[in-house]
Amino acid sequence: MSPSPRLPRKERRESLLDAARAVFVESGYHAAAMDEIAARAGVTKPVLYQHFGSKRDLYLAVLDNGAEQFIESVGRALTSTPNNRDRVTATINAYLKFIDHDDEAYRLVFQSDLVNAPDVRERVQRVHALSAEMVSDVIAEDTGLSRAEALLLAYGLLGMAQTAGLRWLSTPEGMDRQSATALLSALAWRGISSFPKSHPPSPERTDVPTPETAG
Repeated sequence: MSPSPRLPRKERRESLLDAARAVFVESGYHAAAMDEIAARAGVTKPVLYQHFGSKRDLYLAVLDNGAEQFIESVGRALTSTPNNRDRVTATINAYLKFIDHDDEAYRLVFQSDLVNAPDVRERVQRVHALSAEMVSDVIAEDTGLSRAEALLLAYGLLGMAQTAGLRWLSTPEGMDRQSATALLSALAWRGISSFPKSHPPSPERTDVPTPETAG
């Protein structure tokens, strides 16, 4: 292997993260080898260890990088327009675009084979929490719902987007991302738009089905 050109430290780190992401996505954490990652990046293994002390450190850095990309994409979607329906569409599109990206970083964020490891689980939970908090802030402001109610709805909306999005990705059935976004955002909007700001729920609500009235 011919030596790769000397890069500034930041660029070298990004190059190593790109190579590591590809190997971790293809092989999973346990089967991935530092030798393979170094070769993919065009460096020697000692150079790789100069930047990351262990395979676990490298994996966590790749995971953090993917999580940051995702959180930023959700944030941009929520601030891209003041129109709430368009916000729903933009947020769902951000989910689908993230999981449809060529580098498949979503596998590390949403489908990590280390999800039960405390340091990985903490990061994955943080991604869900931060994205849900951003969405719930918008819901609470626009509907008058309580913090707890808005947060529950946010988790519901994002959970739907993630589950349906992964289904779409694995079995697209001829549906492009724009069509999938339109379909899912129509479903989500029908639900969230039923909470207008002028009619916030209250403890005295009588329209909630009970075992006696649910039929």
